[in-house]
Amino acid sequence: MRLPNRLREPEAGPQLSPLDVASLLCRARMLQRAALEGTTPKPLRGKNLGLLYETPCDAAQALFCDAAERLGARVATMRSSLSLDTPPQEVRHTAGMLGRLYEAVECQDMDPALVRQIGEHAGIPVFYGAAMEDHPAVRLAELLGDGTSLADNRRFMVQALLLEHIG
Repeated sequence: MRLPNRLREPEAGPQLSPLDVASLLCRARMLQRAALEGTTPKPLRGKNLGLLYETPCDAAQALFCDAAERLGARVATMRSSLSLDTPPQEVRHTAGMLGRLYEAVECQDMDPALVRQIGEHAGIPVFYGAAMEDHPAVRLAELLGDGTSLADNRRFMVQALLLEHIG
């Protein structure tokens, strides 16, 4: 399954339609309620996700891993050695391998054009900064109210995004 262009097109940044916003908020509220009741589901149990990054461990990487792991997924973190100077065939080969190993890949702090190339050849959802503060889904966290902390609400939004495209 491939992500719609509005969620995986890094040049303009991910965009959310009003329908995307409504769907993500609905899923996030269900996850929020389940967490408050102590019944968080594990719909990603047995799924393998990859996290490619260029900078050392930061809060966005921790948020993505926490969000995915609480839904039952396993996350492999890898420092990317790809760049815009990498030969296209190597990018295609790497993207294909990522597509065989993982159900989805999150790319953080990487060149948008490189992320787009990976997304074109991986054959799986490739997220661009899904857990970063400036991602539209994470910015929706404030709309979940104050029944849970903002940090938890951000996690629920990342989880909702994952479930929209993997679950």
